[in-house]
Amino acid sequence: MTPFRASLKEVWNRLTWPDLVSTAVAAGGLLAALFGLQGGPFNFLKYLAVVASVYLLFRLIGWWRDRLLWSLRNRLIVAYLFIAVVPFLSIVTLAVLAGRILYSQLGAYLLHEDLQQRIAMIADISEHIAAAHATLPKGIGEEESERVLAAQSHSVHDRELPKLNIAFSDDASLLGKVAGPAALSFAGIVQEGDRLFLMSIRAMPEHGRIRLVTLRVPVTADFLSGIAPDLGAIQLTLMEKYVPGARQGIIYPTANGQYVMASPIVARNRSLQPPMIWIDVPVEVVSRLDSVYVGKDGTVEPLRPVLAVFNARPSQLNARMFTSFGELRDTYRLMAIGLGALLVLIMIVALIPGIVLTRRITNAVADLYQATQFVKERDFSHRIQMKQRDQLGELAESFNTMTASIGELIEVENKRQRLENEISIAREVQNQLFPSTLPSVPGVEIEAICKAARSVSGDYYDFIQLSPTHIAIAIADISGKGISAALLMASLQAALRSQMLTEGSEHLSMAELVSRLNKHLVRNTGDDRFATFFIATYDSATRTLRYTNAGHLPAFLICKDGSELLDKGGMVLGVMEDYVYEEGALTVGPDALLIGYSDGLIEPENVYGEEFGIRRLQEAAVHVQGAAPLLVAESLMAAAEEWAGTPEQADDMTVIVARLR
Repeated sequence: MTPFRASLKEVWNRLTWPDLVSTAVAAGGLLAALFGLQGGPFNFLKYLAVVASVYLLFRLIGWWRDRLLWSLRNRLIVAYLFIAVVPFLSIVTLAVLAGRILYSQLGAYLLHEDLQQRIAMIADISEHIAAAHATLPKGIGEEESERVLAAQSHSVHDRELPKLNIAFSDDASLLGKVAGPAALSFAGIVQEGDRLFLMSIRAMPEHGRIRLVTLRVPVTADFLSGIAPDLGAIQLTLMEKYVPGARQGIIYPTANGQYVMASPIVARNRSLQPPMIWIDVPVEVVSRLDSVYVGKDGTVEPLRPVLAVFNARPSQLNARMFTSFGELRDTYRLMAIGLGALLVLIMIVALIPGIVLTRRITNAVADLYQATQFVKERDFSHRIQMKQRDQLGELAESFNTMTASIGELIEVENKRQRLENEISIAREVQNQLFPSTLPSVPGVEIEAICKAARSVSGDYYDFIQLSPTHIAIAIADISGKGISAALLMASLQAALRSQMLTEGSEHLSMAELVSRLNKHLVRNTGDDRFATFFIATYDSATRTLRYTNAGHLPAFLICKDGSELLDKGGMVLGVMEDYVYEEGALTVGPDALLIGYSDGLIEPENVYGEEFGIRRLQEAAVHVQGAAPLLVAESLMAAAEEWAGTPEQADDMTVIVARLR
């Protein structure tokens, strides 16, 4: 699959239903614009197309953001667009919007002014008729005078006011409804039923009575074709009161209520003027006219809106709004052209250093990126050539220094990794040597805790059941750390178990056992390897405890009448082959507590440099001697950690607790 098809497939997989709908709307609006379709639905479709296009643009930016902005060059281009182009486009957009608002208001003003001029014209005609009627000789009859005055007005104004109707009557009810009971005249726009008129009514006092002259000019398609010649197509739409459920349509709210569109009046043979230049885009305007509504039943509504919809060319409105510059016209034009050329020149001059600086930045970043590829391939010998003594040059120099330092750090890290691997192996060996299950001997409860430090030391403990009533308890501390200590620990465990698991081992002397282990270590390890070791066997039937301590920290036995250190034995294992060890034996009282431990439990120091020590360990054990073995072990660990005041420990902390019932 080609990269282009792969990109298309990726985009298609990311499309959602809003994306598809927006694409269809944008395509429909584009087709409407290409074919020049006009009108309400098509204009609304174009508006929706603009909104959909903006939405799709943001979606597209989100899809391709990582690819577009991956390189620094593209990021700088986007930054320049936001710094320079976006403000410029914002200003242009505001100017265009302000221009459209200005042209819309100007077009609405021209339409309103033309209608007001015609309303003023029929008002003047009615005033002229009233004045002429009052000055006619008495010998002329009323009907004759009215006919003559109407004929004169028609002959003068029929062209400007097509279908002008002049009527005389004695009924003043309409004047009272539209203008008030005391009014003598009215001029304005009147909607009678579904028809619209320019109307003027004037009262003419005559021989003690009131005679009215009424002038009507129907607002028809022919009438609209002759007003406001600077505008394009014009349509007036009559409105009627909104009745819920009666008529569907767009609701037009006003202060006097809600209205819906009733019947339109479209100007005949009237279209938009051709554009003067390519930017002479038409302005679509919706305005409002106020009329007096007179219903068929005689009801009057003093203020009912009439919607005026029209379009206009800005060039036509400019011609109406502005006059010529006169003799200075050419001078102003040359000044505008010169100023524009100067601005273009300034932009070009400013663009050149911008391109140069941008290339320097992108080249420096490209060099850095290429250098990172060498680092990625673990080649730390590559160096960046420093071309300029600026911040980017210093960055390249810093990168060179960094790669050299990284090469050295990797060597250190490799050594540390090897050490950690060794520690991990040693830790695994140590964990495997600890007993996985505790033996079950009547009257004996055993628990052990070994809290490992960062580095692996040689702490080791073991429990071996020799018979249903005999159990062996051992604890040792091997010299050294790491794998060597773990291997020596494994060797010691193998030798111990081979001796203890033979038949009759429950009667074996502890001193003899330790002597054998000592010879084993001396013969099979180096001179710098040794181990402290404590082992004891307990017979629950006779309550006899036999032990030997080979240089290990003395375990202690806590009874009801006090505690006793178990320190009989001799020196550490692995030093002298023929060394003779002692054995200690004692009878254990009821509910005694045997505690063995490693040096990691008594060596923690407080802030004053004082060790926790054996005495404090004994005191802590005496305080909890009645508790379960696990609780005793945890309490001793907590006491040592509390004394140190820090969770960090330098050595393994091991404690074994045996409750001898």
